[in-house]
Parts: sequence; C-alpha cells; structure tokens
Amino acid sequence: MNAIPKFSIISLTDAARERVREIIDNADKPVAGVRVGVRNAGCAGMAYTLDYVEEVDPADDVVEEDGFKVFVDPKAVLFLLGTEMDYEVTTLSSGFVFNNPNQTSACGCGESVAIKPADPNALQSA
Repeated sequence: MNAIPKFSIISLTDAARERVREIIDNADKPVAGVRVGVRNAGCAGMAYTLDYVEEVDPADDVVEEDGFKVFVDPKAVLFLLGTEMDYEVTTLSSGFVFNNPNQTSACGCGESVAIKPADPNALQSA
C-alpha cells in the first residue's frame, strides 16, 4: 500500500515566523497558536483571517514552526494550499502578506481577494 504524501497547506517565511511568535508571546492569555482562514468579504470576494487559538479544533490542519503552531481552518484548506505567508514592513504599513497560487485577483484597495479552490486531483498527480 502506497502512502499518500502529506502536503504542507501553508508555509511561513522567516519574517512571518518571527511576527507570529511575537503575537503568541504577547497574547493577553495563553494560546495554542494562531488560526489562518478565509472569509467572505470586500469587493473581490474573500479576505484572509488570522485569529488566536484558545481551543484546538481537531479538524484543523496544523503546521508546526519553530516551537509554535499555525492552525488552518478546515473550510479554508482548498483555498490556501501552497500558500506562503510572509510579513512585510513598508514605509506606510506593515502586515501579513499571503502569496497564494490559488488567488486569481485582488481589489484595488488590497482588502480582499478572489481565490479559486485548489484542484485536489492535481495534487495527487504531483
């Protein structure tokens, strides 16, 4: 029986790892990690979400990074497959940036994106 390889849903750059660690370390109460997801929002259709995880949902996918955990909302998995999460600081702003191969467009203000679900069949042949 051949084992199906486990794909990493999301990866983090060094800058994102450092910022997530800061967020977890500075939380007002103990947290298990952060959860990444998507929600319906804005003119392009969807927005990325990032929340504290106080209670672990067994349905979440988990990415362990340098001693902390990033949980992926199960409803967002197909939208986030292959995504690289980065953290950027510019002259005018700072925040997480999602380099997502499933993203097809973004609104002009940068608040929302259009994302197509990944094709699970394409993953099996990869």
